[in-house]
Amino acid sequence: MISEEHILVYDSTFDGFLTCVFEIYELKLKQVSFQRKNQKQESLFGISTEIITDLKKADRVWQGVKNKLSARGSLRLYYAFLSEQSQVESLLLTYIQQALKSTIPLDSDFGNETVLKVSQIAKSVGREKHRMEAFVRFKLTKDDIYFANIEPDFDVLPLISKHFKSRYADQKWIIYDLKRQYGLYYDLEKVDVINLTLPANFDPTQTTNEFFTPSEIEFQTLWQNYFQSTNIVARRNTKLHIQHVPKRYWKYLSEKKP
Repeated sequence: MISEEHILVYDSTFDGFLTCVFEIYELKLKQVSFQRKNQKQESLFGISTEIITDLKKADRVWQGVKNKLSARGSLRLYYAFLSEQSQVESLLLTYIQQALKSTIPLDSDFGNETVLKVSQIAKSVGREKHRMEAFVRFKLTKDDIYFANIEPDFDVLPLISKHFKSRYADQKWIIYDLKRQYGLYYDLEKVDVINLTLPANFDPTQTTNEFFTPSEIEFQTLWQNYFQSTNIVARRNTKLHIQHVPKRYWKYLSEKKP
């Protein structure tokens, strides 16, 4: 007899995913798939169950995973989850199941196809994290808050929070992910997750006097002029430059504005 598939619908958070893993073990589910709540689709052949995030259950799973993996292996799991790749949860479930069964940490066994794939995805997410830390450009708003907008390939905001809190500890700032419609707000003490309703006439690629201070607009112009004056055409290596600064980031870099 073929067992029926169980479709676990959860809130898209890492704790929600770990709660799903707990329920899989608790209920001894064999054939499962995952759906994020904001991407829910009706299924004709499976039983859909909404999983409510439970921090205690999530923590039990996470502690069990960390006991079986190295610190780097646990971090790879989290990074890979933030990739948001289609059905990455099923891959990570296999990763967790193999880790819990193994008598030795398996996160260095790159001969294992699951371990290798998780490692590759995590590496891509880590690369995007470092790019965001390098390419974020703040602009001073009329509310005296430094604002930056990004559209990363992966959900890296949780990974860059510590970096910016440490580096810009003396100023209020917001980093907003336009693609995922949430951001980080630092109020000189702590970083909070926020949601904004941006004005309809707000263009994230432009620095206008409607939203930003005159000094900020002047600084943007000075920076563009400086960048142009130091850009020696004879030594330009466009191919190498694009490797380090891919074109998809250019629209948010003030030095790239005409």
